[in-house]
Amino acid sequence: MRLLSSIVFSAALLFAQSKTAPPPGDESSPTFCTDTRLVILPVSVADKNGHLVTNLTQQNFKVFENGAEQPIKVFKREDVPVSLGLIIDNSGSMREKRLKVETAALDLVKASNHQDEVFIVNFNDEAYLDVEFTNDMKKLEEGVARIDSRGGTALRDAVSMSIDYLKEKGKKDKKVLLVVTDGNDTASAGTLEKLVDKARQSEVLIFSIGLLNEEERGEAKKAKRALDAITHESGGLSFYPKELAEVDRVALDVAHEIRNQYTIAYSPIVQTLDGSFRQIKVTVNGPGRPIARTRTGYYATPDKPGRKTVAATGSN
Repeated sequence: MRLLSSIVFSAALLFAQSKTAPPPGDESSPTFCTDTRLVILPVSVADKNGHLVTNLTQQNFKVFENGAEQPIKVFKREDVPVSLGLIIDNSGSMREKRLKVETAALDLVKASNHQDEVFIVNFNDEAYLDVEFTNDMKKLEEGVARIDSRGGTALRDAVSMSIDYLKEKGKKDKKVLLVVTDGNDTASAGTLEKLVDKARQSEVLIFSIGLLNEEERGEAKKAKRALDAITHESGGLSFYPKELAEVDRVALDVAHEIRNQYTIAYSPIVQTLDGSFRQIKVTVNGPGRPIARTRTGYYATPDKPGRKTVAATGSN
């Protein structure tokens, strides 16, 4: 999420930035004056059965920072294009699962916004950027079909590399990763703690699909713990289908959620950039007692001169 000076949120383009105020009488795009700092939250809302709730208004939401209610400055629910990374396990144990996973990954892209940009990372003992950002389906099909199922599982290194690539090359304001794996990490150089901290400080929303039914129980438990930690800190979600045949449905569910999130931006009452961690909680009321899921906080730290940012973390 970003600390932005001079921000214009328009109906046509979410997160657009402008230094020019709208013409007199034009109130369609709220403008925030210089030195206003905004915290931007992608928010998913689900009912008790896990179904997304997409018809709420701003009046249904409240945002709290360190326990104090905050003024909501922007509220939208729009299908905006994203920078999306597909991170696919290519280790030896995935050999018989790859075809189903490839189909699911491509179906997710087809069900997403046609303006999305997508890249593909395959990983076994190492992580490989097989397809750079593109919306060319032929290139994506070729990328997911590069099967070299062998060796171990360097999941943490693959996610870490993908976060870096997204932040450096991603052109869309909303950035998302989907990780598909069938086991615990066996080959990464980086630790889980370092990756969780990186996810905590990034602006990347991470989802995962864990195909852990064939994994030894202890290793499956470790893998689940790692995936849950990574996705939770980013504001995303982990899925654990019981059957391989369910992967395609889960991938479509991820695509549906990405396209149906609310965007809430608030101006913190405490504007000081003192490096402290600010805890965030979003509450929502409505029929069926829906629950909101978003990042749980951010570090109020300035970025490079000329551009201020905050690092977001977690999910409610």
